[in-house]
Amino acid sequence: MFRVGKLRLKPFRFLIPKFPRYIPIAFALLGGILMGLTPAPVNAWFLAWVALVPLWVLVAKSSSLKSKLALGFVWGLGFHGLALSWITGLHPLTWMGVPWLASLAIALFCWLFITAWGALLVLIWAGSFKLLERSNLRAANAKFLPLVRVLMGVAVWCVLEGIWSSGALWWTSLSYTQSPHNLLILHLGQLTGPSAATAAIVAVNGLLAEAWLVRSHSPEPLPSHAHTSSSATSAKLYLAIAATLLLGLHLLGFSLYSRPLTQPPETAVRVGLIQGNVPTRIKLYEEGVRRAFNAYMTGYDILADQNVDIVFTPEGALPIYWMPSIYQSNPVYQSVLNRGVPLILGSFGRQDEQITQSLFAIAGNGEMVGRYNKVKLVPLGEYIPFGQFLGSLINRLSPVEASMIPGELEQQFDTPVGRAIAGICYESAFSKLFRVQAANGGEFILTASNNDPYSSTMMFQHHAQDVMRAIETDRWAARVTNTGYSGIVDPHGKTRWLSDNNIYEIHADTIYRRQTRSLYVQWGDWLTPLLLISALTVGLGIRIN
Repeated sequence: MFRVGKLRLKPFRFLIPKFPRYIPIAFALLGGILMGLTPAPVNAWFLAWVALVPLWVLVAKSSSLKSKLALGFVWGLGFHGLALSWITGLHPLTWMGVPWLASLAIALFCWLFITAWGALLVLIWAGSFKLLERSNLRAANAKFLPLVRVLMGVAVWCVLEGIWSSGALWWTSLSYTQSPHNLLILHLGQLTGPSAATAAIVAVNGLLAEAWLVRSHSPEPLPSHAHTSSSATSAKLYLAIAATLLLGLHLLGFSLYSRPLTQPPETAVRVGLIQGNVPTRIKLYEEGVRRAFNAYMTGYDILADQNVDIVFTPEGALPIYWMPSIYQSNPVYQSVLNRGVPLILGSFGRQDEQITQSLFAIAGNGEMVGRYNKVKLVPLGEYIPFGQFLGSLINRLSPVEASMIPGELEQQFDTPVGRAIAGICYESAFSKLFRVQAANGGEFILTASNNDPYSSTMMFQHHAQDVMRAIETDRWAARVTNTGYSGIVDPHGKTRWLSDNNIYEIHADTIYRRQTRSLYVQWGDWLTPLLLISALTVGLGIRIN
């Protein structure tokens, strides 16, 4: 029992056989919902350090693999379902000619599918607990089980996030729950990428859960000598380790955060951002195309008068194919020739008779000096997975009337002001894309996005992803979007400027080219394989001995 003054309080037992079967499921769902409150719009990032505890306790107490899987899946539904609820903003699609009910079905399908895909990660993680059962261990080794379980839980979660982030659907890493508010812990990303913050969150939750389990006497019997004072001592030890780890990692992050930024004047680049605020739905028609041209030509001229070095436009700023045959008749191209200020243009390109979502770097003399093709295309929006089976069943959500092809991972995006680390919209969630480009000489980050028709919740989560990428690569980042939020982020993750959303906005600011190489840029995610090898070694050793 716990003591509070003269009162004795029994620990709340999450799983007792006499309780109805739905009680554990309800607590698992509650834990997932708490984690879902950590990103925008609630931004309760501190809940991430305890939201995994209910699931951990429930899974550790459950003896059935089926129960472990169910609990993990339900927790994942709570987290991913709430965090990604903004995707329902796709509805209504009546402007595409989709009936209202069909539009609702499409939006719900997208939300439920991506939620289930994220929940599958947690399901597998929960099932991995079956690998370590106290009943299969000798009594002499059972006392080490809690710490081994923490190590294994951290390793497996990081491995699964690594697998998920290498695929087509990814957004809700545990690490992003801390962005952009907890910049100290995010600075661990300079050492090993997003896995550092993820590992820290899982480890602290695991230690808190194991302290609870030891103190509340798990149904799986501990060795006899550990029932009384030993269990209380162990619980205090795990709590002390959790507190030390939490404080120590934040202090380490603070030491990285406190490093001064070296910004030689010769590395300065004055950039201009144009947030066109032209809804995608009207770009399908002649009036929308005309409005887009006017918005970006006007913004370009204004920024050119402010003596910027280069102008950035968002993803799909001009809903046309950018090809040499149209240069001379294109008014935006003519503005570049007249003003002589370089332009990064978001538009569509052709490659091998297929379509790319691209950024084009146009020098002041009109020469195209660089091109970046989007690598991570949005499923159902920019291409149809298994198109031969689903193509006739699913309406796409892009103004381009064909499926796109992805760009190569090893791209180098040269611009008139230096080599950029480029990301188009959805790619902001994929840290590896940014790391590879930084390792290949990228000096600053440019992300170009079209967040229409999503709400400010999605926009702020998107901004949070770019904050993490700026910290991990130690680069200045310029975010230019169609509808918001556009912004400027420094290498410490501080937002120097942020636009309003759903308005036309023009902004000039200064960023700096950098050629530093963080440990993450040099070595990649070395923490995840280290954790996995350690977990396998310790887990195997505890079973053999």
